[in-house]
Order: sequence, then C-alpha cells, then structure tokens
Amino acid sequence: MSSICSPYARPEEDPVALVESCYKAISWVLRTHGGRPLRRTWIDQPYGEEELTRLEQELLPAMAGFLQRINEIDAQLEAAQEAEIARVQAALALVAGQVAEPALA
Repeated sequence: MSSICSPYARPEEDPVALVESCYKAISWVLRTHGGRPLRRTWIDQPYGEEELTRLEQELLPAMAGFLQRINEIDAQLEAAQEAEIARVQAALALVAGQVAEPALA
C-alpha cells in the first residue's frame, strides 16, 4: 500500500492510510526500543516485555491482515473499473464503426 496523493481525498481523510502509518510506527518502535519499557502518555505504567510481546504477536498481525484485506478489496475495485472502462471503450468503438461486426456463419 502506498501513501501517494490522491485526487479523491487528502491523506488525513483516509482511515486506511492512518492504519498503515500506525502499523509502520508501531513496527519501528518495537524494532528500536532496545528492550526498554515503552512509556505511554496516558498511564504511569509503561509497557513491559509482556505488553510489547502482545503488540508483536496480536496487534501487528491483526493490522497486517487488515491492510492485506484492504489491498484485496482495492484490487477487486480496480479490476472492476478496468473492465467497465474496456466495456465502454468497446461500445464507443462499435458505435464509431471501428469494430468489424462478426460474420454470420
């Protein structure tokens, strides 16, 4: 999945981009925390090894699965859009006389 600018929505309006960004940030934090507890802003108790392990084993796979499913849905939408474009182009070509009609047997 990419964070390319879209003519349809600003990045801050795309909830999937937010999940992708969070996934990358959490992955980076977990890779670089160096075994130190992870401080949280809303609670005085930092995440220790157990909580960090749960993030790695539960949260990241769930987020990755979400993003994979979004990619599948996007691919289906793109394929349907391409098929519709091809159908419309074929119809326009037929109307314009650019497509020979099949010979009758």
